[in-house]
Amino acid sequence: MAFLVVRIRGTINVPYWAITTLKNLYLNKRFSATMVPETPNYLGMLKKINQWVAWSKADSEIVKTLIQKRGKKRNPKSVSITKKGSEKIGEYKGIDELVDVIVNDKIKLSDQNNIKPWFSLNPPKGGFKKSTKKQFSDGGILGNNKELLDIVKKMV
Repeated sequence: MAFLVVRIRGTINVPYWAITTLKNLYLNKRFSATMVPETPNYLGMLKKINQWVAWSKADSEIVKTLIQKRGKKRNPKSVSITKKGSEKIGEYKGIDELVDVIVNDKIKLSDQNNIKPWFSLNPPKGGFKKSTKKQFSDGGILGNNKELLDIVKKMV
């Protein structure tokens, strides 16, 4: 399974080492999201920056929604991915096949040459119900958050 990572906190008073890690994960601004494989290296990076991001295991439904609604092609002429699942995306026959490969950790989203590896999200409709300054274990939403998928559905 892949991790869905969302940057919750902004860019003010972030130390240099955290900015570097966030940029390596393509999380340059607030409310940006990305998909990373579930490996010890990426888990170490997430634990290092857990004061700024929330992450959870992704399911295929939310990944498909993100790619369809917020996915952007690297080619500047075409702005977004089409809503139809029939278009060929790179070496994959359609969005469904691409989602299946990403969710099962067979490829990284950043390895795709035709899709940008991040998604720009809106603030959640209705706002956050918990604090954005506390860890999930302390009653907030940062860190390893099991409720993140519901929050991301409100952000798309």
